[in-house]
Amino acid sequence: GKVSASSILASAPSDKNLDVWRDLGCRTTHCNLEVLQESTLVFLATKPHILPGVLQEIRPAVGPHHVVVSLAAGITLQTLQRLLPAGTKVLRLMPNLPCVVQAGAMVFARGSVVGDMEATLLKNLLSSCGLCEEVPESYINIHTGLSGSGVAYVYLFAEALAEGAVKMGMPGGLASRIAAQTLLGAAKMMLETGEHPAKLRGDVCTPGGTTIHALHELEKGALRATVMNAVEAATKRACDVSED
Repeated sequence: GKVSASSILASAPSDKNLDVWRDLGCRTTHCNLEVLQESTLVFLATKPHILPGVLQEIRPAVGPHHVVVSLAAGITLQTLQRLLPAGTKVLRLMPNLPCVVQAGAMVFARGSVVGDMEATLLKNLLSSCGLCEEVPESYINIHTGLSGSGVAYVYLFAEALAEGAVKMGMPGGLASRIAAQTLLGAAKMMLETGEHPAKLRGDVCTPGGTTIHALHELEKGALRATVMNAVEAATKRACDVSED
């Protein structure tokens, strides 16, 4: 609600990619240069291998009044600044899937000539989509392993929770809804209390109770080490993509 739909101009090669924007009331075009001519804040949301060609195309139209935000995985600020005119205000943003339901986790890093005004503008706009934090660029690949890919880890865990309940006799639909609400509630408590997850986990446990018995089984399966390994593997893969 911070920007009217009529103020947004979206560009894509095919009508198929633009239908969702039209449905929202946004203006659309097939000309990337038109976006530069009519906008000051420009988001580049392409596949990494496509972005260099797009940057070459728009380079002549980029001026000092533009703020360019790249969502392309693996394309560094150094590369973006090299492929755009000297002095271009460039930021690098990494969102995750829950942004579509305004519950995302995003991090961004600023280029060498970006000031506080541009960084604050971006953060304020994106706060409508969830948590948005400015970080050193070196954290962006870690964010990919933690949150970008991490959404899939959570879905896998949610699926396992629900299947455990189904095994014990609960209908699948009900089990899935309760699993989702359990994850939502646990996450909300972490954010709103600011407590370390270990403290909150301890609060659920009672001596000899159900939770400590269940946690013992999770420890037998090395859940924590496995999840840490997953974050590490995804982060390393994101770094490899950057190097490619």
